[in-house]
Amino acid sequence: MDMQAPDKNKKFPLDHYDRLCFLKNVVKNPNIEIGDYTYYDDFDNVENFEKNVKYHFDFTGDKLIIGKFCMIASGASFIMNGANHLTDAITAYPFAIFGNGWEHAMDGKSYPSKGDVVIGNDVWIGHNATIMAGVTVGNGSIIAAHAIVTKDVPPYTIVGGNPAKEIRKRFDQVTIDQLQQLAWWDWSIDKITANVKKLTSGDVSAIID
Repeated sequence: MDMQAPDKNKKFPLDHYDRLCFLKNVVKNPNIEIGDYTYYDDFDNVENFEKNVKYHFDFTGDKLIIGKFCMIASGASFIMNGANHLTDAITAYPFAIFGNGWEHAMDGKSYPSKGDVVIGNDVWIGHNATIMAGVTVGNGSIIAAHAIVTKDVPPYTIVGGNPAKEIRKRFDQVTIDQLQQLAWWDWSIDKITANVKKLTSGDVSAIID
């Protein structure tokens, strides 16, 4: 059996096609962390990915963390904490950022932060889906096209809509727990390569046993 696997460090893993990339080899922002073999497919240019990580200002300090073997479609976007405004004040207007006499408007106060955006492993994010600040998406989940994800998504759950709601679980809870423990994405690449036929079958017991 040929045990050769794709090169995780290759920017464009498909020959003669430059609109699908292994994303970690494209992203430059140190506050965006991407796992091995996670790919991004863009209708125009893979450099658009970082443009779609919105309101990600250095001074906010938040991170976008994406696991291994994720599949991210064109137009997927992530709304980071720099987009947040005050909601419990008289006005939500960000006076302080403009200076010129307004620079002290936020003294003793801070803009709300919901934390990092964390995408697990083996997550499929559909075309034009949006993930909001502070959201965690569990391993093996699927985000439908055009979904707006405003709250955490449990592992192996399919969500869609605006705001995104659960459509169904991919497996029963016992199987989900087994898959979480299995964590195939952390196997050596040789072991993954040897098991790709099992991993792409519907027989979960074959890979768990």
